[in-house]
Amino acid sequence: MSLAAISRDLSASVDRLRFQGPAATPVAFVYNPLAYARGPHEAYLAKWGAAPKEALFLGMNPGPFGMAQTGVPFGDPALVRDFLGITGLVSKPKKEHPARPIVGMDSPRSEVSGARFWGWAKARFVTADAFFKRFFVVNYCPLLFMEGGGKNLTPDKLTPKERAALYAPCDEALRRIVATLKPSHVIGIGAFAEKRAAEALDGLPITIGTVLHPSPASPLANRGWAEAAEAGLRKQGVAIP
Repeated sequence: MSLAAISRDLSASVDRLRFQGPAATPVAFVYNPLAYARGPHEAYLAKWGAAPKEALFLGMNPGPFGMAQTGVPFGDPALVRDFLGITGLVSKPKKEHPARPIVGMDSPRSEVSGARFWGWAKARFVTADAFFKRFFVVNYCPLLFMEGGGKNLTPDKLTPKERAALYAPCDEALRRIVATLKPSHVIGIGAFAEKRAAEALDGLPITIGTVLHPSPASPLANRGWAEAAEAGLRKQGVAIP
């Protein structure tokens, strides 16, 4: 099964779902970059997703200035273009928040988490080829959720019924990705991703671990994310040059 086929199946499955969110913070907008940014997303899969991989990095879901703009996980636009070598046309979500417009690869705004993650990959591995010979990166959930004011609503904040409906196709997609790429390690970028990987991949002979999320909302990440991430990887037996 190709990664593109897995992506398209997941996109179709989550597009059939409807989300209201909790009463206090209802979902007002849902973006699915697997659909409207399919071109660059599948270019990323085709260019860098050759099996096998030593380890799979697993993020939570798209950010408004990263994958939502580029179709690439942690997809800071400048690094997607200049380091990963991914370009392509990006259209619009079905319903767009006026304060969170999708402008694609030309977005002038940096995505902090993506700049940290791919900036680390560039600094440590020098070339994208060297990084992707060993690693690949996907998000567990392909959808970006926003409240009416444009604030992110992470998947774990959905109602229990909505989470169950969303997690089922996401779990299945993750299992299919792992079967395709055959990694020995799955590394959750943050606690949410680690937990979802542990549940989805329960019983499989895979080492599941985590590294600190590079979000600017994390004080630890702001004090030196790259160093913390590398320490976590080495502790899990993943060699870093």
